[in-house]
Amino acid sequence: MSERIEIDAKMVEKYIIELAAFGAYADTGVWRTVYSPEWVAATDQYAQWCEEAGLRVRRDAVGNVWGRLEGTQGGKCIVSGSHIDSQTPGGRYDGALGALAGLIALRVLKEQFGQPKKPLEAVAFCEEESSRFPSANFWGSRAITGRIGPSDPDTVIGFGGETIAQAMREVGLDPARIPEAKREDIEAFIELHIEQGPILEQAGYPVAVVNAITGIRHYNVELTGMQNHAGAFPMDIRRDPMQGFAEIAAGVVNTAHRWGRPAVTTVGRVTAYPNGTAVVPSRVEFSIDARHPDPAKCEELYRTHERLMREVAERRNLGLEWTIQINHAACPSDPAIVDLLQGAARDQGVPALTMASGAGHDSQQMAAIARVAMIFVRSKDGRSHTPEEFSSLEDIVAGIRVLAEGLRRLAY
Repeated sequence: MSERIEIDAKMVEKYIIELAAFGAYADTGVWRTVYSPEWVAATDQYAQWCEEAGLRVRRDAVGNVWGRLEGTQGGKCIVSGSHIDSQTPGGRYDGALGALAGLIALRVLKEQFGQPKKPLEAVAFCEEESSRFPSANFWGSRAITGRIGPSDPDTVIGFGGETIAQAMREVGLDPARIPEAKREDIEAFIELHIEQGPILEQAGYPVAVVNAITGIRHYNVELTGMQNHAGAFPMDIRRDPMQGFAEIAAGVVNTAHRWGRPAVTTVGRVTAYPNGTAVVPSRVEFSIDARHPDPAKCEELYRTHERLMREVAERRNLGLEWTIQINHAACPSDPAIVDLLQGAARDQGVPALTMASGAGHDSQQMAAIARVAMIFVRSKDGRSHTPEEFSSLEDIVAGIRVLAEGLRRLAY
């Protein structure tokens, strides 16, 4: 049995509340987009807390903040953290809790166990939500893994029309130096995050060990037909893209429903042209969001959806085109770290479910350079991406204890 790791709940609460003040929105919300003044102030605060914890602080070329605890034996480091930007508006916990959990875990380990054998680092990633730059696509962790292309800084455009390169320069960062953010010295990365769904609450667990992160594909689909009068043109000779859309939308959603958990498919956006009440439309555009955490089943889900789209379009004599806007591969967690975290939860007396993540996370990017796994903390009513998101202090402390014990096993 491992020694119980003691987490100061009041310190945890203080960090959460004080960090949420940077970009505070309404009563409990946060509006903190990357490279904004609120984000700069939040990173300054995070850096200060790292220094107070006795960590060596640095910021990399894209603005990720790192706090490092050196190891006696050197070598590759063990890292924990998450993102510090928010939805517009989001809540206090999404991302921010994981960044704080990494810092708190390192602070507690240093105080309780001294210097580790392997170096430990806490990180606050600069961007994950794409809430200011819709195609930024995990900017902070992509930089760490060397996945930002040379043209990206000038082609990633914000909702206000600015490039991400301009936004970086405004806060003193040089886009030409982005390649310097790449790391090749990280052995393992563990990200604590709120669950953002209802599974832990329904199952009655405070914490989960995440054994896979879902694959995600976003399609933008266009069906084209022939615009005609809604009364005078007979049904049997119409080329009606709305009929095709209705069949495809019901079909892809019902496919995921029949497959059961953890398959999910969502049709979240639709636009008809010319969008008239008494008009057979000429064109319908819509989105499909399809996800599954098992790599093979994820690809099968995509193939099933694409087969249906082709079959419906051909049968109804419709034009069909689609573009894939987001395509993140399903990411199984490292089995050894999953086992280690399950053991950490048992030894710390924390009941823990094992489950897959239905949302994408920075860990998917970090898996390109390190062994990864995640820890979830229960979300009240499964709410997230809203000011109403909430996780209890008791559950948060339980999650940080599992994280700290996992990091202790890896680094000490």
